[in-house]
Amino acid sequence: MAAVWAAAFPVVSSLGPHRVWGASACVGYLCAAVAVLSRRSLGRAVSVWIAGIGAVLVPLVVLVLTGGAQSEVGVVERAGLLTVRQGTPYLADPQAVVEVTPYLPGMALFGLPGAVVADGWEPLRYLGDARLWCAAAFLGCLWAAGRVLGGRGTGQLVGAALIASPVVALPLAVSGVDLPLTGLLCLALALAARHRPVAAGLALALACSLKWTAWPALAVVAALLAHRAGLGAAVRGTGVAVAGTVLAVLPSALLAPGPLVEQVFAFPTGRGEWETPAASPLPGRLLADLGPFGWYTAMTLLAAGGVAVAVSLWVRPPAGLVPAADRLAVGLCTAFLLAPAGRFGYLALPVLLSVWARLAEAPSRVAPARSRVVAARSAARPVLVGGDR
Repeated sequence: MAAVWAAAFPVVSSLGPHRVWGASACVGYLCAAVAVLSRRSLGRAVSVWIAGIGAVLVPLVVLVLTGGAQSEVGVVERAGLLTVRQGTPYLADPQAVVEVTPYLPGMALFGLPGAVVADGWEPLRYLGDARLWCAAAFLGCLWAAGRVLGGRGTGQLVGAALIASPVVALPLAVSGVDLPLTGLLCLALALAARHRPVAAGLALALACSLKWTAWPALAVVAALLAHRAGLGAAVRGTGVAVAGTVLAVLPSALLAPGPLVEQVFAFPTGRGEWETPAASPLPGRLLADLGPFGWYTAMTLLAAGGVAVAVSLWVRPPAGLVPAADRLAVGLCTAFLLAPAGRFGYLALPVLLSVWARLAEAPSRVAPARSRVVAARSAARPVLVGGDR
């Protein structure tokens, strides 16, 4: 199925990076399918690594070396350069849609390496590609979340399979800007599930300073903390998250309040000077295309969906990692479907949240039957001491 999905990109996609990914990933997935059919004990592990090489490593290296990427990679790299030069990632008077920065100031962090090596040795400039740092942040957050959860789950093999799957491999190779957000949300949920409100708040602050689409996670994490650790923990975690987000956004809000509002909030919702390229035919977009009435209808439905999710958190707060991830996924799906502008690709974020939570909470593989029998016999055998020998 993954090979078929990847094979469609070279045929139907008009984006060069997507076609490169599709061709490489299709070969990788087909080779992985052959490997997994092997009778050898290592067949499954080998297939995962083959899929990862074909769907992640090869297309990422090719695209980085050739400069092929979705436009948002260049936007993030420019944001880092502007932050170094003027203290804010926003151009005061953008002349084209590619000069608009629809992200909060925290996203510029992934463009800072590019700003540092921009005038350096030519081979070193490849290390400034924002995708590499987005991928590093995503993988680091997943690793940290696994450590927080005590090493539970089905192990490294399943984690590698998740990374090699199309839902991660495609954005990692061609764009990557949503992956740090996803990783930080996973980490925040894991910390909240383990009763660590301050650390969860810090992870949330980082996520919420990247894109405002992370803000619904504040309510979900607060509800999870309140259920697991009490109201005080929820207040502490939310307070840290809000304070951290304000500190991250405040400099740009003071230096460039107009461009921030115009580019971060008005542009993605279809009310800015430039038309957003996020124009997949989702319900909210179709409504917005009907004119002002349709736009207001979409925003009303979006607000109603948000209220419904908030009420569900109050009436039945999530009791663990999986319910919290599912509730956040529902909220994000509602937002992406009903927003006046959006892409089908945005739905990968809630899918990844739900899948990751189930893998992270999955019980470790049980011991083989022979080992269990031996252990049971050892436990039942009487212990002989002293003169009983």
